[in-house]
Amino acid sequence: MFYILLCVTLSWWLGWPTMPGLPLPLLGIVLVAFAFILPVWAFVLFRREDTEINPTSPANRKLVTLGPYQFTRNPMYLGLVTLALGIAVWIGTWPMFMAPLAVFATVNWGHIPFEEAKMRRQFGAAYEEYVARVRRWV
Repeated sequence: MFYILLCVTLSWWLGWPTMPGLPLPLLGIVLVAFAFILPVWAFVLFRREDTEINPTSPANRKLVTLGPYQFTRNPMYLGLVTLALGIAVWIGTWPMFMAPLAVFATVNWGHIPFEEAKMRRQFGAAYEEYVARVRRWV
């Protein structure tokens, strides 16, 4: 959310400089709506499997590989990137397109490596097999 607010502020400060062909409100709304599907699906799945959502929690009891985790190892982060992209398309200013890039960079090179290291320690060979089978993003 920080990156989105920062980009809105920058867009306002620069006078809302739109990109050619943008904004596309309908496409932006569709992307924003779609952005919630994978994280909510993952959240429901974690609750049903009786395990923690936080991958760094010592209370994680199970490696969840069903549902959206069959297609991406990070459906919640993919939802965040998609949300930021949807807002950028909806608003249509070029500074807004820095938000999905910043979200991606932060989670891909900041959060995910830390979380994956913890998952490797906790779940060992099962996690390595999962990593070999399912891509980090899509």
